[in-house]
Amino acid sequence: MTSPGADVDTYPFDLDRPQDYALWRERKLSEYPARLEDLIVEVRNPHQLTPAEAEALRARCRRANMAVYASPTGDDPDKALPRRLGTQLGLLRPDHNLGADQDAISALTVRSDALHRGYIPYSNRPIAWHTDGYYNPPDHRIFGMLLHCVRPAATGGENSLLDHEIAYILLRDRNLEFVRALMHPQAMTIPANKVNGKALRPDCPGPVFSVHPAGHLHMRYTDRTRSIHWRDDPLTTEAVSCLKEILHGRTAWHLSARLEAGWGLVTNNTLHTRTGFEDGECPRLLYRARYYDRISDT
Repeated sequence: MTSPGADVDTYPFDLDRPQDYALWRERKLSEYPARLEDLIVEVRNPHQLTPAEAEALRARCRRANMAVYASPTGDDPDKALPRRLGTQLGLLRPDHNLGADQDAISALTVRSDALHRGYIPYSNRPIAWHTDGYYNPPDHRIFGMLLHCVRPAATGGENSLLDHEIAYILLRDRNLEFVRALMHPQAMTIPANKVNGKALRPDCPGPVFSVHPAGHLHMRYTDRTRSIHWRDDPLTTEAVSCLKEILHGRTAWHLSARLEAGWGLVTNNTLHTRTGFEDGECPRLLYRARYYDRISDT
């Protein structure tokens, strides 16, 4: 297994190979972007990226697992835009999750219909730290995600962002055993989603941190306090407490962004939040697509 940015035959996420981890950690932190502005790429036409634009987005994702594109499309509501942009970055297998439209793209706006009512992404309420698809089974893990802004809110709706590899580093530097606890296959269980007694999704147990056979790190996490079961042992309890402390702290690696009309975020499913917001005359609208792929060449 190799990790993007690591030398061939290195195993930075193998807990029994500390030298590989130390080399990867040094490189990761030394190359990490210092400001959100370092992640922004101006894109002339998201439907047809130039080779230079596509590489600029990938280069930022190699360094930080995320990039922000700024395009002149404004409030164009064409859903083909995020789909085509994702395809150009190797995002080919979308997740047809509950609440998404038939094309697997979710229109994130305040909605009160029976299907969407009660789900926070379709409200104006704040959303705590999470990675997308944390309730998906292991064979449908979400590796890539794209957000495209058609219309921002009148006020609020900002995202805080933290690369999950940085979260891993900060936790591992505190205590290697915390990482081991959160790699347990029963570390975090999301209970079944039931509506009127019918299970829409079964219980979903799994690790917080896992390593894909290709060598990259995956994280599934939610900061929710209800409808979640953590493995009942002292080390897991300490590890979760430490991770929450890291997420709710402020480090040089915590970034904040507000997507404007025509802007978007492409990411290897990094940790993120959303503040509450208030709509103006035109409601906030973002398109979200989740994928079983990582951004290619990252």
